[in-house]
Amino acid sequence: MAKPVKFAHVVYMTRRFDEMIAWYRDVFEAEVVYENPALAFLTYDNEHHRFAFANLNILKPGGDSRDERGEIGVNHVAYTYGSAGDLLDTYARLKRARIMPYWPVHHGTTLSLYYSDPDGNRMEFQVDCGTVEEATALMRTPAYADNPIGVLYDPDALLERFEAGEEEAALLAMPAGPPSPIPAAHGMT
Repeated sequence: MAKPVKFAHVVYMTRRFDEMIAWYRDVFEAEVVYENPALAFLTYDNEHHRFAFANLNILKPGGDSRDERGEIGVNHVAYTYGSAGDLLDTYARLKRARIMPYWPVHHGTTLSLYYSDPDGNRMEFQVDCGTVEEATALMRTPAYADNPIGVLYDPDALLERFEAGEEEAALLAMPAGPPSPIPAAHGMT
């Protein structure tokens, strides 16, 4: 049975975007890998990002309070699998148990499936699509700036390709397509 090989990152929703980035830079001596007015990705170690921040003032303007706990706080936690095969085996196992992802998205840096638990807590199951150095380099390109979210993919079609014996590199390749919308279940729409 495939299990995650490591905890990957946590994403925070905030109305104190600049303050949060500064605090995490100071406390963890983290570096900003990518930042635009709506999103920031920081790391303090050999991972392409350990923290991400979503600026609710941009993504959901007009909130009543900087302390509106219905939106502010942890958006999701992420777990990394060792291979695309492990991720897809987990998808197939969960599908048999009638547990379906609400968002299958290829971020460029990761191939990801997002799930919600019975309380609505969100988690990302992912596999890295290259080395940390390759992901960090991608996050610093204009192409990534044009689409830092990624594109949707069909996990059933990808599972079929995996079961047919397709190579790992082909399974991890970024599919063509328009930028993915962020689903309402993800709390950022």
